[in-house]
Amino acid sequence: MKFRNSLYRAALLAAVGWLGVAPVGAQQPSKPNIVLIVSDDFGYGDAGVYGGGAGRGMPTPSLDRMASEGMTFFSFYGQPSCTPGRAAMQTGRIPNRSGMTTVAFQGQGGGLPTAEWTLASVLKQGGYQTFFSGKWHLGEAEASLPNALGYDEMKYALLYHLNAYTYADPKWFPDMPEDLRAMYQKVTTGALSANAGEKPRSEWKVNGQYENTPAQGVVGIPFLDEYVEKASLDYLDRASKAGKPFFMSINFMKVHQPNMPHPDFIGKSPSKSKYSDSVVEGDSRVGHVMDKIKALGIDKNTLVVWTTDNGAWQDVYPDAGYTPFRGTKGTLREGGNRVPAIAWWPGKVKPGEKNHELIGGLDLMATFAAVGGVKLPENDREGKPTIFDSYDMSPVLFGTGKSPRKTWFYFTENELSPGAIRYNNYKFVFNLRGDDGAQTGGLAVDSNLGWKGASKYVATVPQIFDLWADPQERYDLFMNNFTERTWLAPVMSEELKNVVTSYVKYPPRKQQSLGYDGPITLSQYERFQTVRDMLSKEGVNIQIPSSGN
Repeated sequence: MKFRNSLYRAALLAAVGWLGVAPVGAQQPSKPNIVLIVSDDFGYGDAGVYGGGAGRGMPTPSLDRMASEGMTFFSFYGQPSCTPGRAAMQTGRIPNRSGMTTVAFQGQGGGLPTAEWTLASVLKQGGYQTFFSGKWHLGEAEASLPNALGYDEMKYALLYHLNAYTYADPKWFPDMPEDLRAMYQKVTTGALSANAGEKPRSEWKVNGQYENTPAQGVVGIPFLDEYVEKASLDYLDRASKAGKPFFMSINFMKVHQPNMPHPDFIGKSPSKSKYSDSVVEGDSRVGHVMDKIKALGIDKNTLVVWTTDNGAWQDVYPDAGYTPFRGTKGTLREGGNRVPAIAWWPGKVKPGEKNHELIGGLDLMATFAAVGGVKLPENDREGKPTIFDSYDMSPVLFGTGKSPRKTWFYFTENELSPGAIRYNNYKFVFNLRGDDGAQTGGLAVDSNLGWKGASKYVATVPQIFDLWADPQERYDLFMNNFTERTWLAPVMSEELKNVVTSYVKYPPRKQQSLGYDGPITLSQYERFQTVRDMLSKEGVNIQIPSSGN
């Protein structure tokens, strides 16, 4: 009898192995793996599934296949620029809460405060292994790097946007004074690797050339994403065998300007421009990650989300993505904030789904925590009360419910109160930055004026747009339409009050990067303490005029 049972078990194990199914006794993570892939400055209309792809001379078969097998989001929001966009995704908090509101230059130090929770540090509470590779852009201080903020392993962490690696390159800026060049060479950190608790080590420096000589300590911009891909594929190999759930944050450097496609992709797009070749490269690298997940047989237990940090950077056209919306990166218009996003999980996310509900990068925190069975913390990492601006979107992914989010707040780098608010399908715009540029001629692109345009606020009442009827924000409905929407004023007033009063209980952290935002006047200085006292004692009472005022 024992002999027959042994034969039966052997036959069963052989059959299980032949079918590619893990034996019952093998270690399998009880929680799903989570992979977040983030591109840089990818245009809303670049991928085929968003109306781009081959029709714009840049085929994206990998992203299109991911969309056909998963869910595509059409009202998904990032932030107006790289640093706040990435901070929002990592922390689940609007950027001014963490102080990560604008882009820092190398040598400025600082970064994401150690008190902030990240996707990695939260998921680690649920037993996840965590990994980071690629663009960080959330500070230079060692205490603000991925391996100090919840990531067990960081490999080839790159701290800046691509432009930063050209500053010290004499072939890019031969007119730069040598003492200034020496300063940039000294303060510009290269690719960093380390495990949690270790001192980061520099793998190699980065320059703006077609140079791939890691043994000599230099790798050029064109090759960075190749290293991010290799590190990610290697980690997938190792993590899939460990028997524990893992979270990966994979951050490709492209397609941020200046685009220098890898040699294998030069001229590979029908358009043959640097940008379109780089889109093809980026799509291929996403595809390689997806192919690896499938080849390892972990696809049925892995949630993958792909997105980007902010809207298309039209100011740097033609080395820029495309958006069908008004505005550019750096503005509060849809073009600067609405971004592409795709979610994929075979057997869990229904293939070919198209979602138009209000969702954003902020919501990754609550969604990943829910999927990973982790409760969001009530206190920050220093033990002080904290608040998340994140909603659990897992019911949307699994088709069991609608998005709980009704409101989206838009901020530029120095705004405490939102410069724009979306409530359901209506949008109130207070900050009109970008509306005062050149309208015709060779400088027509300046009509977008992201950071090149000054903040310009409405005089009396905000602009109102119906984003269903008018996604390009062309027709202001406030007091200017036979069905003018002044009835929305109390609704928006209440939403504005809710976010502003939250700062009293949960004060924003110090800004980690400061840019010039106009002069500081004496009256502002004298009024500052008065405003603080008023907020703490009286709260906020915001009146938005109606047509009857």
